[in-house]
Amino acid sequence: MTLLITGATGFIGRHVCAQLTRSHDLCAVLRQPESQLPILRRQVNALGGQGDRLHAVQGDLDLPGLGLPEDLPASRVIIHLGARFAWQLAPATAHRTNVAGSLAVAELARRHHSRLVFISGFMLENQDHLLRLGINDDNPEQVNWRRVYRRAGGYEASKLEAAIRVRALAAASDLDLVEVQPATVAGHSHTGALDPSQPLFALLDNLARGRMAMIPGSPDHWLPLVAVDHLASLIAVAATSDNAPKRLLALDPTTPNLQGMLAIAADFLGRRAPQHHLPIPVLAALLHLPGLPRLMNTWPEALHFIQPTRFDTASTDAFLREQGLARPPMEAVIAASARWYQQCGRNSPAPKPA
Repeated sequence: MTLLITGATGFIGRHVCAQLTRSHDLCAVLRQPESQLPILRRQVNALGGQGDRLHAVQGDLDLPGLGLPEDLPASRVIIHLGARFAWQLAPATAHRTNVAGSLAVAELARRHHSRLVFISGFMLENQDHLLRLGINDDNPEQVNWRRVYRRAGGYEASKLEAAIRVRALAAASDLDLVEVQPATVAGHSHTGALDPSQPLFALLDNLARGRMAMIPGSPDHWLPLVAVDHLASLIAVAATSDNAPKRLLALDPTTPNLQGMLAIAADFLGRRAPQHHLPIPVLAALLHLPGLPRLMNTWPEALHFIQPTRFDTASTDAFLREQGLARPPMEAVIAASARWYQQCGRNSPAPKPA
């Protein structure tokens, strides 16, 4: 089986490529294949994959028709991981890559009769949050998207819009759609390796550098996590299994509350864990003061993902049991991520918006 993947060079994408190339040929859509493919193959080999089974085609989510050749051979499965991520992302930029690009990938899958494994996000299962944004159902034409972008920010709004529009396209056609909804991505369950572009890296960085004197939210607030290697395994089986559910919530329900997570991480970072809570509305108001988000390395949009809502993972749990996939213990994953940050990542500060 030959599979096509976007976003292969990203943190999750590299792990998915490693998982799949152990038994499948894989073609990555890359903007600059000549320079990117050799590096990606080495990274895949380092993660236990077979880099020589990875090939590339030139393409770009920002180009009409993805910039792909007209005679591109059909793939049985297309995995769409590609996205533009940043806090304070301009709405037009976010829409071009994350919405228009996703719809172009979905249209390619529909035209080639491919399964589309679409990577969205766990907040699509937070119904209260969607209602607050004005999203009531899966009809994208009934949503005031300008208001959603204003309230949620360019990144989150574009990911929500992309998922809802891709669902609508699938419902109106014969597109075989499997949507994987990841929580915030933690490090590798064994090594703890965590890309500096990930929000959890920024949280660890803030804790290590003394920027987190108080805990955002209340004792009920948490930041749901998933280990990157477990997520990659789930995406791989979603791509290759004949009976994958239409939606898979990639979220570990045993993730401790934010206070517990920070306490685990603090032990490995040589810091004292914060003890007192700061209500989210108060922190959000503070972060609207000029210069404070950059000083605190915390952006208002990021607060949406710290919330008290709990999620039903029963359908995903059943699929994991069927596939023989067990979630790694999340407290151990948090500890491994903090240990890796302390040993390897401390000198790589999290990227900040321009």
